[in-house]
Amino acid sequence: MRYIFLMIICFSSMYSQTIKDISNIIGIRDNQLIGYGLVVGLAGTGDKSKFTMQSLQNLLRNSYIKIPAGSINSKNIAAVMVTAKLPPFSRQGDKIKIKVSTIGDSKSVDHGELLITQLKGVDGKVYALAQGTIVANTNNTTTGFIYEGATVENEIDYNLRDEDSITLSLYKSSAKNADIIETKINNKFGKRLAVAYDTRTIDVKKPKEISMVKFISMVESIPLDSSFKKKIIIDINRESIIAGADIKISPVTIARDSFTIRIKQSPLNDTQWKDPKLNKGKDIGDDVKIADAQAVDIDNAMINTKAEPTVSDLVRSMKVMKLPMSEIIDTLKMIKEMGAIDVDFEIRG
Repeated sequence: MRYIFLMIICFSSMYSQTIKDISNIIGIRDNQLIGYGLVVGLAGTGDKSKFTMQSLQNLLRNSYIKIPAGSINSKNIAAVMVTAKLPPFSRQGDKIKIKVSTIGDSKSVDHGELLITQLKGVDGKVYALAQGTIVANTNNTTTGFIYEGATVENEIDYNLRDEDSITLSLYKSSAKNADIIETKINNKFGKRLAVAYDTRTIDVKKPKEISMVKFISMVESIPLDSSFKKKIIIDINRESIIAGADIKISPVTIARDSFTIRIKQSPLNDTQWKDPKLNKGKDIGDDVKIADAQAVDIDNAMINTKAEPTVSDLVRSMKVMKLPMSEIIDTLKMIKEMGAIDVDFEIRG
């Protein structure tokens, strides 16, 4: 049997879960922005829809150029919707990431130039202006991103300085978690500041001698018990996965069209790893070994971790097989659905 090993970088980090990981502060949140725009400079991958040609005609008319819509015959332009999230406390001049998606029959917006586009909130006000060169999503070229592609023009007023309390809202309703957070906050400050109003809402009063910003920092960083569900963060654009190094996977087998994956615990313990008579695998470096009794096996690409397999081990194995990020994400979701891992997913696009 052939053994394959490649040294790769797997984005993983160990962290202890805090109050910030399972709750947010009411009033401090992102705000959604949306706008309609045109992308030019496409190499024949644009669209010829009527509304695209009409939009271009209107744009040219605003530049005092009159031209009949019927005379425009180009597939180098595309009509798109532009969306973005305006972070809390954004200030004029701040840069934010935008997402661009075609609404016609354009085949790709990669390397197209988004013309200046107004981004509005649900109140109809313009909060940002977007423009720049698009980098298309590798898995779907009809959508793309411009990092720092929009400039904030208007701010949303929210003043923390005059507040004397904050209200925490749990992402998921849980009487147990609400009670734990109330208790931990009160123990942290040595006085009764937190009161759980229901299974999701905890009101916390600020001590007079502490600024609101420092108080929020102290509350959000309070560690929680390890029994709280862990999180896996998947950043599709950067093709990275961030997961606690201790997220273990129960034995499971998944057969897909392009590969079959088998996850099982290795029978080799620490003593066996140190005994060359018991360990038949080949050492690779100081810390990594590949043994006959593999822990993660994807079509003969095997990695043994000396202990129970983790999400980090699985991702590393799938990288060995050079599987696309979409396959890795789908596999993690399937493993979660089968109950082999107990985590929450956060997908960042």
